[in-house]
Amino acid sequence: MVQRKLFKEYLRKIFHLISVLIIVIYAFLGKQIVLILLFVSLIFFLVLEYIRLERSIKLPMLHVLYRTSEKNQLGGHVFLTIGAIISIAMFSKQIAFACILMTTLGDLFAAIVGKTFGNTKLAYNDKSLEGSASEFVVDLAIGFVFTGNWIIAVGMAFVATVVETTVVKIDDNLMIPLISGITGEILLYLIF
Repeated sequence: MVQRKLFKEYLRKIFHLISVLIIVIYAFLGKQIVLILLFVSLIFFLVLEYIRLERSIKLPMLHVLYRTSEKNQLGGHVFLTIGAIISIAMFSKQIAFACILMTTLGDLFAAIVGKTFGNTKLAYNDKSLEGSASEFVVDLAIGFVFTGNWIIAVGMAFVATVVETTVVKIDDNLMIPLISGITGEILLYLIF
């Protein structure tokens, strides 16, 4: 049972890696094209969610991507898409790239390290110190690669990690890009 749960979580994270394409499309085809594709994707996801939630139709092969907690609510992919749309529409290119990848890669490393090596559980939830630390390190690297500024990178990474470990009732796929992106933009404004 534990192995199957772990496999499902890894499968979810691999699926979330598709969001790296958002960055590639934005970089090569521009902001307008990526926003159009994201809006089309969002509509498609919402139709699938309508079928799944309102019509109670189990979608073949897709049901394994949902967590138990998502059984009767929108899946994380919907919130990830909304977070990406808002990030690309509102933030500068480098901040949008950083906060979207922090959402995807930071969460991926937190899950892998936390589920594999996480022995020190945080007092306020079921996440591990090891997973959270790995997320911070990955987010810090992402922040620096895209902004070239350690202050912005530390600020964004810190906020993304805090959101990941403390926000429970609102999907982190929406909250991480928004809060870390706003932090990045504020720091970018203050520094430059």
